[in-house]
Amino acid sequence: MTDDISVYKENPKTTYLAQEYERLMGEEMRVKEMAGEPGMEELVNEELKGLGEQKQAVFAQMEQILKAEAKEEESPNEIIIEVRAGAGGEEAALFAHTLAHMYERYAENKGWTFKRLDESLTDLGGYKEASFEVHGQGVYDALKYETGVHRVQRVPATEKSGRIHTSTASVAILPLRKRHKIELNPADIEMGFSRSGGAGGQNVNKVETAVRLLHKPTGIDVRCTSERSQQKNREKAMQILQAKVEAMQAAQEASKLSSERKQQIGTGDRSEKIRTYNMLQDRITDHRIKESWHNVEKILAGELDGVLESLATHAGGGVLPESEEA
Repeated sequence: MTDDISVYKENPKTTYLAQEYERLMGEEMRVKEMAGEPGMEELVNEELKGLGEQKQAVFAQMEQILKAEAKEEESPNEIIIEVRAGAGGEEAALFAHTLAHMYERYAENKGWTFKRLDESLTDLGGYKEASFEVHGQGVYDALKYETGVHRVQRVPATEKSGRIHTSTASVAILPLRKRHKIELNPADIEMGFSRSGGAGGQNVNKVETAVRLLHKPTGIDVRCTSERSQQKNREKAMQILQAKVEAMQAAQEASKLSSERKQQIGTGDRSEKIRTYNMLQDRITDHRIKESWHNVEKILAGELDGVLESLATHAGGGVLPESEEA
């Protein structure tokens, strides 16, 4: 325990406790001034003991709050999931939609909130790209290894000759942190507005509520259409842009440290092929940990616990091989 409480005074969550700690320090000084008075020694010692115990309790509270905050920064309870169709045309877009539905059902099973932020649909209802906000206890820890390219092998319903198609979709998991590692310069951000499309009531297409942000230095483009208010869409789009710029920087730093790749499940790069969903063999294989699971239909319906728990176990077990395709 220390009397230097500047870090607690600066944090809004502990300011009121820091003020109480300073008040107790002032009381201590006042009591100590009485120490030289005749017959006061016992009373002074008793008072100082009580004040010391109160200070210790307040200090412990402040420490607990900062530790909880640090843990939340490391494992935030709010993320953005982005899915994007890759190689395979309409089949890839339909697979991207399937993946989004899988994460939505998984979130429902966990009691998390799952909210669409923006989507670009194909004629058959697949996703060219889409983004979702997920909020809940442990959400980032559970889904952080889902970033990468997911591959599906199946015979499409529209395929008359029975040929197996291989198509891909990429997933990105972006943590939304309260403290930012990078400060974005407003001069580097280009902002545009448009009318929100799709269902949403009579007024949805009358006001330009959809917000698009472009970060000129990186070329990162973000769009948010989920809210009825332009201001709220702008705030959410800024959060996503911040997360994407930080994720890009983190990926660049990780790629420079080749030895680091062996201590994690892949690089967290959305261009890395991580998993294959083989519908004909009813098998899902994660290439990073060389493990497979059956009952693809059940997993795609949101029962992901077995897959995610295996990934977490391997990640916590130390050195892992790099991702390899089967």
